[in-house]
Amino acid sequence: MLVHLHVKNLALIEEAEVDFEEGLNILTGETGAGKSILIGSVNLALGQKMSREMIREGADYAYVELVFQVNPDTEEKLKKLEVFPEEGQVIISRRFTENRSISKINGETTTVSGIRKISELLLDIHGQHEHQSLLYADKQMEILDAYGQAEIENEKQKVKELYKEYRSIKQELESYQLDEEQRRREINFLEYEIQEIEDAQLKDGEDEELSSSYRKLLNGKKITENLGEVYRFTGYEEGGAGQISRALQKLSQIASFDENLEGLFSSLTDVDSLLNDFNREASSYMAEFTFSEEEFFEIEKRLDIINGLKAKYGHTIQEIFDYQAEQEEKLEKLLNFEERKEKLERQWKEKEEELSKTSAVLTKVRKKWAKQLQEQIILGLQDLNFLNVSFEISFEEREKFTALGKDQIHFLISTNPGETVKELSKVVSGGELSRIMLAIKTLLADKDCTETLIFDEIDTGISGRTAQKVAEKMALIGEKHQVLCITHLPQIAAQAAGHYIIEKQVKNGETVTEIFRLNEEKSVEELARMLGGAEITNAVLQNAREMKDLAQQQKNTRVK
Repeated sequence: MLVHLHVKNLALIEEAEVDFEEGLNILTGETGAGKSILIGSVNLALGQKMSREMIREGADYAYVELVFQVNPDTEEKLKKLEVFPEEGQVIISRRFTENRSISKINGETTTVSGIRKISELLLDIHGQHEHQSLLYADKQMEILDAYGQAEIENEKQKVKELYKEYRSIKQELESYQLDEEQRRREINFLEYEIQEIEDAQLKDGEDEELSSSYRKLLNGKKITENLGEVYRFTGYEEGGAGQISRALQKLSQIASFDENLEGLFSSLTDVDSLLNDFNREASSYMAEFTFSEEEFFEIEKRLDIINGLKAKYGHTIQEIFDYQAEQEEKLEKLLNFEERKEKLERQWKEKEEELSKTSAVLTKVRKKWAKQLQEQIILGLQDLNFLNVSFEISFEEREKFTALGKDQIHFLISTNPGETVKELSKVVSGGELSRIMLAIKTLLADKDCTETLIFDEIDTGISGRTAQKVAEKMALIGEKHQVLCITHLPQIAAQAAGHYIIEKQVKNGETVTEIFRLNEEKSVEELARMLGGAEITNAVLQNAREMKDLAQQQKNTRVK
């Protein structure tokens, strides 16, 4: 769960730190106080883009840090993504300047995409407008598959793998849509390339050997002149070997007079021996080295052929061989065009039939879970004050296969007696969509391993008894997850395990947003503000206190 949030120099927030609790954490405050900025900072830490204007005026940077305490299951999943919690903690931070941002996980610099990969394991943020995604069929399918994940996921994986094979065969088959003239031109071109490589009779490593010989012959004159000079400098006539030989004669006459002189004589003898060996090898090299114009021309010609092939087919001889193999495979397919095409068509039909059967099994499993889901959604909606609701999940078959099968589903609803069910987009308001999404989130809470859920003003467009029902639902989710919820409704705020107020204040002539944890009495006062507006009377305070007590009684009843 999210145990700590630290924000610095972000919009109106100069610096704010807050520790969150298990269960339902409520954030309240006046409109414009900066509640959404605080939750938005979580999104920024997890990879959302930020404009330069979000950095607090006068500051050089903005900073957000999240500290998560994860359970053992989440810890194992994180390790598979090469993130290793320390004592069960994961610390995500992101620092923003005008030109760039730097993200870190447990102190190690990472990419934004790296953080996004792990964010799904840590929390789920339901923003003010996310419920609009319910209007899209893909989102509805995602919800159904999540609800029946235990059984659906297995069948989905089978369909996905078969679809990949099916698409591969189909794409190859599409490449066979050539007329006879195109095929003949392609065959001729492939035969030319293959023959050109074969005619060269290349050998592994010969280019390196030839290049070495070419450099040697190209610099033949310089080699012979310089080596001749070296031989003279080290030889016996004018060079060092003669001088050392004479030095040895002189040293041999006195070596027996002193042990130290014998050591010098031995060392100089070794030098003389090494120089003799060197001169023999140099003499031998000069005797054997000859420059052949014909050999030089042949090597140059061969290198031209090899380099020409490299320019066309690959940077190395091995790459040329690989290219030849690829072209031979293409040629074989074209020479056996009809036979290969017929084989592919058979494979495609067989795979299509297999995919059709597997997709049908997936549809059957989905329909089984869809029946359960629609029944549970109806119950959930009734709990949220949809008193006469009808809800159905309809299935249609797509024209073409997809990696998810052939199912196209639609959520259909009727909120009034006697009306036929229709697609959500044609019936419900924004407030009703929020409640439907909340009912779904409640259903998925038991199946969702994400520890922390964030709701940013999900109560939009609701009030009265409906608000009370929504509050009870939020508290129910909070029993199995950590929930952070921004709300304007006192009914929801009364259910808080931890209540925080976000206030906008003026300090030293500057406007700043701050967050405070409220004790029991201050929480009652905040509820009273939410209930009574500008004037808070004793009656309003009493009402707020009763609302808080009632929430506690409901919690105690649920625990029993």
